[in-house]
Amino acid sequence: MTHARPKKIGLVALALTAVLAVAGCSDHDMGTTAPGASAPAANPTGSSSASAEFNDADVMFVQMMLPHHEQAVAMSDTLLAKSGVAPDVAALAEQIKAAQQPEIDTMKGFLAAWGQQETGGGMGGMDHGGDDGMATDAQLKELDQADGAAGQQAYLQLMTAHHEGAVTMAQTEVRDGKNAGAVDLAKTIITTQQQEIGVMKDLLARL
Repeated sequence: MTHARPKKIGLVALALTAVLAVAGCSDHDMGTTAPGASAPAANPTGSSSASAEFNDADVMFVQMMLPHHEQAVAMSDTLLAKSGVAPDVAALAEQIKAAQQPEIDTMKGFLAAWGQQETGGGMGGMDHGGDDGMATDAQLKELDQADGAAGQQAYLQLMTAHHEGAVTMAQTEVRDGKNAGAVDLAKTIITTQQQEIGVMKDLLARL
């Protein structure tokens, strides 16, 4: 009897040690799994930048820039359907479409990852006011009805204002945004569209 109790205590101690060791391993696993699940580097597809942290400025930027880009693509399609458009102007319209359509897809991916809705209405009916540069229904109708010569002039004028509005919106995102992917997109928009503004002003001066 004198040896049974110490043996029992020893077994209990071993059992507790095993339980604590398992618990310690579990805590360690949880601590490494959770950060790894949300860490951008853990996702080789690059989509992690969309699902990483974001704020209201990111959401507003994407929700406003998405229809803005959609309208730019629609305006470019309208111009490219006309005959008599100068090759340089047509090439610019194609360039704008080529740059903005992939960005549209990217922004839709951002909103889906963030669980946010698209605002819609990018084709017209958006008399926003302010400095976003969106064309009104009346301006879009003028562009649609103009012939090639008048249409290209209207297109360049509208698209210059359109780009200037986009640059302003993108600068706000760079300043206030939190999501790395959205901020990088804004920086790309600023660089690309400022260059295109210069080209459009040059074309307008030569038409």
